[in-house]
Amino acid sequence: MTTKLPHTWKRKTNQLKMEAYAIYLSYKDPRVPWYAKILIVCVIGYAFSPIDKFLNSIPIIGYLDHLIFVPLGVVLAFKKMIPSQVLTDCRQKARIAMNPKNSTNWVQGSIIILIWFLFASLIIVCTKWAMKDWNLVLGSGSGGSHE
Repeated sequence: MTTKLPHTWKRKTNQLKMEAYAIYLSYKDPRVPWYAKILIVCVIGYAFSPIDKFLNSIPIIGYLDHLIFVPLGVVLAFKKMIPSQVLTDCRQKARIAMNPKNSTNWVQGSIIILIWFLFASLIIVCTKWAMKDWNLVLGSGSGGSHE
């Protein structure tokens, strides 16, 4: 039982990656209506936004978020608004693209890691700069005497 669990998780993760890529491809497909594209952007943006992380810190609302809001958006956007033929075509394209023989995932992964590294470096530099300015505002010397 315990040896099947990691295999099942890996299979589910790969399936989820393929579905996410299929949704991305369907977003770019001209046969998808504009209102479905807007809903796709909203659902994906909400699922990965800081608002989602904030709601996860509140126990009941975090569970409702993952059990109701995100799946409802997924069902509305992906099952009802995207034409079934488009979704089938995009799933097939995603399956082909996710095939390890056709993939250059290490290049894409390296680029993403580099972008995140640059973003993190920028945040660190900006934070240090802001803290330096904040110390100038508060005064870096020992307070107590005002002239």
